[in-house]
Amino acid sequence: MSELDRAIYEKYIAPTEKQRELSIGVEIEMPVVNLNGEPVEEETVLEVSKAFREHFGFEVQGSDDNGNVNSMSDKQTGDNLSFDCCYSNLELSMGIGKDLGEIHDRFKKLYSFLQQQFMGHGYTLTGMGINPNYAVNYNKPVPNERYRMLYHYLHSYRKYQFEIDRRFHEFPEFGTFTSASQVQLDVRKDDLIDTINTFGLLEPYKSVLFANSYMPEYPDYLCSRNMLWERSMQGFNPHNVGMFSQKLGSIDELIEYIRSQSIYCTMRNGRYIDFEPVSVGEFFSRRTIKGEEFDGQGYKTVEFTPQESDLQYLRTFKFEDLTFRGTIEYRSSCCQPIKDVMTVSAFHTGLALKLGELKELLESDKVIYAHGYCALELQNMLSKTKLPDYIDRKAMQRQLIKILDLAKQGLDARGKNEAHYLDALYERADNLTNPAKQMLDSIKSGKALSDIITEYSLV
Repeated sequence: MSELDRAIYEKYIAPTEKQRELSIGVEIEMPVVNLNGEPVEEETVLEVSKAFREHFGFEVQGSDDNGNVNSMSDKQTGDNLSFDCCYSNLELSMGIGKDLGEIHDRFKKLYSFLQQQFMGHGYTLTGMGINPNYAVNYNKPVPNERYRMLYHYLHSYRKYQFEIDRRFHEFPEFGTFTSASQVQLDVRKDDLIDTINTFGLLEPYKSVLFANSYMPEYPDYLCSRNMLWERSMQGFNPHNVGMFSQKLGSIDELIEYIRSQSIYCTMRNGRYIDFEPVSVGEFFSRRTIKGEEFDGQGYKTVEFTPQESDLQYLRTFKFEDLTFRGTIEYRSSCCQPIKDVMTVSAFHTGLALKLGELKELLESDKVIYAHGYCALELQNMLSKTKLPDYIDRKAMQRQLIKILDLAKQGLDARGKNEAHYLDALYERADNLTNPAKQMLDSIKSGKALSDIITEYSLV
């Protein structure tokens, strides 16, 4: 094993060798919306977050360049409030837990306080994967090293739009207005490859259940959020985003895949440097790398020598993303209506415990597979407003119910009264619908978007 492969193994694979009881990490990103239809003002959000910190006694974890607190945590529970990319995208990361009900109770307590504060300013949080006011918001990054670098990097796509075979969209600031519902689950080394492969096959079905990021600019998509990631600089190298394009056969193949992913940033002397994405293998074979850093006034060209510690800055956004914590982070689901906020976590938790049965069900699937399309193509097709004509709607409903039944069995086996979090998904499966489709149907029937924003904000 090469020195680089050993470093990759120690970072990503070794943590999965530890025997642990299943732990769950829930992360909910939510749009902040000005109900007057005007831009979200940073001062208002900071005032609410200050009141939150004082009320709950959260400890400061991070501040922006102006001294404003942008990350805070409860030292007992591990719950964290932060702002993802900008101050109009608030994230509640719940401390690692064993019981979805307990996690949900803590979330509701924190969310309810935030809502009370925001409503006093004519604002709301809501459960949508796209901020409905993205077209009027300022969509500026949190002023700190990380998000300044990311904003600069994403806007660099214009350098490459005619040089590589990638079609970029025109929303490089998309990270400021897209919101996800993510869950991290412990994974054992023996299950690692099956977990990535099986949940990859599941992705098209997830698109049908969880799509919640409609944009008028992309009227064919009910889930535009994933497309925004893939057709940005984050997708400069397709291996950094979305699905694994091929079935993995072993840990060695996974390590090779990680070698093929691209690094685009690192830090030197407390400053981020971003540069043209280069594969991990090539990055560590180069003598020097040339990039850009912000010196307080503007961006300047710098040159540096790669070192092993740069591996920590490999940032990938796979739908099934292996982390350094020995977990798989499931990243493809949009933020859900708040009353259904635990559906994503319950769905993945239950199915992770029925991995063998789920693998068998999906590998023998004839409803969407065996018609000439692979999982990668199907995920894109089933993210759209119209299901492909070849798919039998009744068969699709039955297969979704079978998948949900497996998730329910997995949750029931835990004995923690968690299966009720799947109820909304059974309803969606019965009607082949999802929050984005329900929103469009409501608008077509005459309901105002403002009413839907409020509806999707209710606990």
